[in-house]
Parts: sequence; C-alpha cells; structure tokens
Amino acid sequence: MRLDEFIITGDPLILGAQVSIALVSIGIVVLLTYTKKWKWLFTEWIASVDHKRLGIMYLLAAVLMFFRGGVDALMIRTQLAMPGMEFLDAQHYNEVFTTHGTIMILFMAMPFVIGLMNVVVPLQIGARDVAFPFLNNLSFWTFFMGAMLFNISFVIGGSPAAGWTNYAPLAEEFSPGYGINFYLLGVQIAGIGTLMTGINFMVTILRMRTKGMTLMKMPMFTWTSLITCLIIVFAFPVLTVALALMTFDRLFGTAFFTLANGGIPMMWANLFWVWGHPEVYIVILPAFGIFSEIISTFSKKKLFGYPAMVAAVVVISLLSFLVWVHHFFTMGSGAAVNSFFSITTMMIAIPTGIKIFNWLFTMYKGRITFTTPMLWSLAFIPNFVIGGVTGVMLAMAAADYQYHNTYFLVSHFHYVLIAGTVFSCFAGLIYWYPKMVGYRLNEKNNW
Repeated sequence: MRLDEFIITGDPLILGAQVSIALVSIGIVVLLTYTKKWKWLFTEWIASVDHKRLGIMYLLAAVLMFFRGGVDALMIRTQLAMPGMEFLDAQHYNEVFTTHGTIMILFMAMPFVIGLMNVVVPLQIGARDVAFPFLNNLSFWTFFMGAMLFNISFVIGGSPAAGWTNYAPLAEEFSPGYGINFYLLGVQIAGIGTLMTGINFMVTILRMRTKGMTLMKMPMFTWTSLITCLIIVFAFPVLTVALALMTFDRLFGTAFFTLANGGIPMMWANLFWVWGHPEVYIVILPAFGIFSEIISTFSKKKLFGYPAMVAAVVVISLLSFLVWVHHFFTMGSGAAVNSFFSITTMMIAIPTGIKIFNWLFTMYKGRITFTTPMLWSLAFIPNFVIGGVTGVMLAMAAADYQYHNTYFLVSHFHYVLIAGTVFSCFAGLIYWYPKMVGYRLNEKNNW
C-alpha cells in the first residue's frame, strides 16, 4: 500500500476538509492547554460514568453528526438542482450519498435517542444511575470512535460509495479502494457500543425501578426505551455477523458474498435488512415515547389508552422482525414470499394507527399549551401519517415494482424518519433541557 493511495491530494473539497480538521484539532489543543482544562476535561467528562453527562456527550456527538449529514444533504441537493454543473463528480456524489444515509441513521438518530434515554430513563424509574455505569462510558466511546473512524475516511483513503446499505457485489468486486473497509470497521465498532447500551438499559429498567413501580406503571418513554433495547439485543448481532463476513471477503479472500467465487450477494441483502428494518423502529419507538410524554403534559391530561399504547409498542417490535423482505420485493423472491411480507408490513399500520388515535384522544378536550415541544409534536402527526400511508402503498408488492428506487420511496422514508425521529429529538431536547442544565429555554416568542 503506497502512501499516495491512502492520503488523497489535489482535490479542493478533500484538501479543504483536511485543512479544516488540522486547524480545528490544533485550536482545541491550544485552547485546552491555555485554559489548563485537560484534567477537568478528562475527569469530569471523558472518564465520567454519570448518566446525565454521558447523555449530554451523546447529544453533542449527535448534533455534530447532524451537521455533517446535513452538509452532505446540501451537496446532494445542489448537484441535483444543477445537473449541468459538475459540483460533485460521479465518485464524490456516490460517496456523499452513502455517508449521508449512514451518518444520519447510525451516527445522528441513534446517539440522539440514546442520549435522551441516558438523561431521562434513570430519573423516570427512580434509579441513581444505570445498572453498569462503566459499561455506559465504554459504550459511548466505542460508538464515538466508530463514528470518527467512518468520518475520517472522507480525507484518508476515500469514503465508501456503495450506498448506506452497502450491497454486494457493488461493495466487494466493484469497490477496490479503502472506503468500504472504513464503513465495515466503523459501523462494526459503533454497533458493538450500541449493543452494550441495549443490554445496559434492559437490565436497568427491569431490575432498578423504584419500589412500587410495576411494568404497567412505567412512564411511556421508559416503556419504549425498554422495547427499543430488546430490539437492539436481537437485531445488532445480525449486523455484527454480516459486517464481519464482508470484512473477511474483502481482506482475507473468503467468498460469503463474492459472486465470482460462488458467494451469494442476496445473502447480504437478507442479513442487512434483518437488522435494518428493526433498526428503523429502534429510532422511531423512543420517538413515540417522547411524543406521548409531551402531548400528555401540554394537553394537561393523562395519556389516553395507556395499556393499548404499551400493547401497540410490543406488537410493533414483534412485527419489525417479520417485514424485512419488503425492501427487495423486486429481487425475485416469488409470489408466496412477497405476499407474506406484504401482509406483515401492512399489519404494522394497525398498532401504529392505534398510537396516532391515542395521541389525538389525549388532546381532545385538553387544555393545550402551545410550547415549542408541543409544536414539534403537533407537526409530527400529519407528516408521520403521510409517511405511514405511503408506507402501506409501498407494502403492496405489485405496486412496489413501480415505486422501487423512485423518489416516492425516498419521500416515504424521509417523511417517516424526519417527522418521527428528528422532530422528536428536537422536542425531547427542549422538553428535558432543564433536567440537563438546570434552566428552561426561552419560550417568549411562542404562541
């Protein structure tokens, strides 16, 4: 491996990124040295096992990744808006397209909801901290190092360019550079951190609730966090194995997914989506819990249909593992298989619809206060319904032959995840901000 293959030079975008990273790194070192804050930084934050501080670090990392993923989105839209001008060449466009999806899902949405879980769940169940505080710290830094390893690929070796799904054979025979290796290792390391978090919070919620708090007395956000962690524990090992197998293919010459040597590329699609569709619910179920807390609080009413809401979350989590084939209806699975997964996909609309109606009934005849978190929650409902309805349309296998790989699919995905996850992250951050820093944000300019 030659150094000039690994360190990219001559490209203005990458050169600018390299210079920016160097200047920011030097600036941070100089500032910490000048203010003599190295010991404070290490003892109070880096080595901290306090659940609130770790939650804040998760949130800061998520905001940083939100900025990176947002810049990627702006570059994508700029290129698409002016197709005659080569703002991004084909290779860079594919790299930016890939990193945008991966960063937003794994390195923005995930740490944001986990950060809120860290801050809120121990307080809601009356626990002094999580069950394994040191493991909580290790989980954060494992996630963060994986995220940084993935991000640094843009300026060292080149970013991955096979889409956020990293499909074989594109990610194997047709991606000879180092970008896919950064994807595999970065996501693997971050995923191990997430798996440890899932185990930690499952134990915390099941074993450390205050006296008298039965499962059916838990706050809704704690319930959704528990089910989310259950999904993490069952889904993330699948991703870990899939990433390991592709790493072996690329680095050691095995042929699990390599078509030329007798591998099965479709097996990657199956393994990825066995993890990938539950992953969608890992980031959306905590959002449901956040909206439940906020809508109940600012409607000044008890949450309508609490037992039905709990049952809906449990049913959604079970169905989330029975729908993955709807991501490749067009790949020749056959009518019987497509029909089964079409039906299971449409079934998810039932418990999700229950939750929508429960939120509406919670607000019915309530004394609604239009605070900022409540405005985010109100904006969520119509946008998410649009995403849900288009999801049911995509669930019809025959129709999916027309919708597949179109902007209809892209819009469905973004209606669901932006209205669900991003709106809830902003709402939850503002709602629980006083729990983190001790004071409320200014609401004077609200309705």
